[in-house]
Amino acid sequence: MDKMEVSDIGIARTTETIGTGMVAGNGGIDDVNNIKSINVISRKEPLELVDVTTLPKNDWHEWRRKGIGGSDLAAIMGVSPWSTARDVYYKKMGIVGALDHESDKENWVAKKVGHLLEPLVAEIFASQTGFEPYEIRKMFAHPDYPFMLANLDYLVTLPDGRTAIVECKTSNIHAKEKWADDAVPLNYELQCRHYMAVMNVDVVFIACLFGNNENDFLWRRIDRCLDFEADVIDAEEHFWNNHVLAGVEPPYTESGNQVLKSIRNFYGHGDTDADSVILPPSTMTALLTLEHLKAEKSKAKKVVDALDDKITKTQSVFVEQMGSSCKAVCKQGDDEFSITYNPVYQEDFNKEGLKANHPDIYDKFVTKKEKYRRLTVKRVVKKKVAPAA
Repeated sequence: MDKMEVSDIGIARTTETIGTGMVAGNGGIDDVNNIKSINVISRKEPLELVDVTTLPKNDWHEWRRKGIGGSDLAAIMGVSPWSTARDVYYKKMGIVGALDHESDKENWVAKKVGHLLEPLVAEIFASQTGFEPYEIRKMFAHPDYPFMLANLDYLVTLPDGRTAIVECKTSNIHAKEKWADDAVPLNYELQCRHYMAVMNVDVVFIACLFGNNENDFLWRRIDRCLDFEADVIDAEEHFWNNHVLAGVEPPYTESGNQVLKSIRNFYGHGDTDADSVILPPSTMTALLTLEHLKAEKSKAKKVVDALDDKITKTQSVFVEQMGSSCKAVCKQGDDEFSITYNPVYQEDFNKEGLKANHPDIYDKFVTKKEKYRRLTVKRVVKKKVAPAA
């Protein structure tokens, strides 16, 4: 391996090449000790723009408007679960949507919790890997593409002296399946690759806490890929030059629900007293397309409804045989199924009684009854036994 050059913040460059990809964490140090460098194009170190330690919130937002941050990238590339490219454009242009204030009120708890738990996520990561995360409370910019900005959660020093980034996340337990099979959600991966480009580092660790114990925690390692990085830079450069600097709104390319949410957020609540809008003739194409799609959906729904009816009738064969039992099995030859038909309960709240008698007592007026029974049918997968030698 060639001799490394280490900057004043511990970022190094080497010339040994390895493959790219992502590696899952297993809670031990063995994986992270086996990290090699990739071939990195020599260039200047990242620019230090501002110390954010005591930077007022409004000033911090103004600095973010000066470029593209890691969390903006997924929206720019059309893969964000929450935002559109148009939303990012509005923020960079200082355009405030009519419902932005409502959105901030709705999401402030989740954002606050995520921020407050970052040190805990870093602490668990340190416990599982042996690394010692540290902070550099500064905003950085790419020296060649200064519109690419980075605010880092933590950094660590690798065994060979190089620096890696640690990105901390929190999420609910239902989102854990998105990380299955060593995966990292694409919007998070893009954020990490943005940071690698800005900081000129080879490795980002991303750690996520899904609950309130260590079993609900995982981490992944993402290695730098210069081809992927080039696509990221191209997308950001196009967005910045052709939309932000040019003052041109990017087109909507995201899912229909995301687009409608973005439009509603920008224009605000409906005004029943507003005059009727006269749409231009060019809109007719969209209206005719919508009419055709609705007709096609209606046809498809009839097929689906017919299939649903056949499914229900087929289920009734063994549901009748089960009677009030909630479990059943069926075997024939190599086929075997297990069936559950469990009751699902709901709590009925006696509002009238509560209001008339004891407003401070809730439990007295809660009744539980069966709402419906959930039917599940699944094939039992049998393990194949290897033939005797």
